[in-house]
Amino acid sequence: MGSGAVRARYLVYFQYLGTDFNGVAAVRGAQRAVGVQNYLEEAAAKLKSVVPVKFVISSRTDAGVHALSNAAHLDVQRHSGQPPFPPEVLTEALNSHLRHPDIRVLQAFRVPSDFHARYSATSRTYLYRLATGCTRPDQLSVFERDRCWALRADRLEVAAMQEAAQHLLGTHDFSAFQSAGSPSTSSVRTLRRASVSSAAAGPWVLPQECRLRFWSLEFESQSFLYRQVRRMTAILVAVGLGALTPTQVKMILESRDPLGRHQTRVAPAHGLFLKSVLYGGLGDFGLASGDPKALASRGLRGPLH
Repeated sequence: MGSGAVRARYLVYFQYLGTDFNGVAAVRGAQRAVGVQNYLEEAAAKLKSVVPVKFVISSRTDAGVHALSNAAHLDVQRHSGQPPFPPEVLTEALNSHLRHPDIRVLQAFRVPSDFHARYSATSRTYLYRLATGCTRPDQLSVFERDRCWALRADRLEVAAMQEAAQHLLGTHDFSAFQSAGSPSTSSVRTLRRASVSSAAAGPWVLPQECRLRFWSLEFESQSFLYRQVRRMTAILVAVGLGALTPTQVKMILESRDPLGRHQTRVAPAHGLFLKSVLYGGLGDFGLASGDPKALASRGLRGPLH
């Protein structure tokens, strides 16, 4: 570090439509595929930090998965004599230099130098969107394509799905819902919330398309296994379609076998959204900006500082 140079760490919340990306993580080398992180770091290069800025992503999402609010930490080291960027200036600067219209930085906060966006997270919530009543792909609005899983069924047995979801709640070995390639050393996770509910249709669904119905599945945990949410979603959809019973879901969970006949189902990536990442004493980006005193008590500095 140069003499007098100050390194500041920030927590940044950002969102993206995942359709055009090979996931959120940066793709290194000469490959044509690109991740959201590539664009974020390209924008951060314009900040002229003494040391190149690297984003440490809280939650890795696969190709095609979206995020209403993901998070990352980054260090910016300005030249000697220059004060750290105020969080709101950092947010504006990153957005002004982003070259992809499907990425937006939501908000930034100053955080302590030992803060870690991935390991400090206390809660992550994923949302999965379903649509029923689509017997053909062209019956779904163009504004909903790549943003939900369109099922050919006219209805779902939602009560059975809700019953099955209850078997997943609590602390379990979720090996049966883990895809190969997971870096996790333990497959034990605590699922705090698993809900299935009707969702309002967006304004782009026309009145004559009343056959269409939308559904939301939400899952909350401190962390998830690789593709755990998409595999749990696929199993619950199978229950909703009558292919499995709630009791079978309990048996699948207890089997701890990821290669069983039913466990290989994986819901499409494009219906999945990372909804929020929370940190103790901070909340999500929308809640955090409202209480400067709470932020200060945690060593955090928000836009009002």
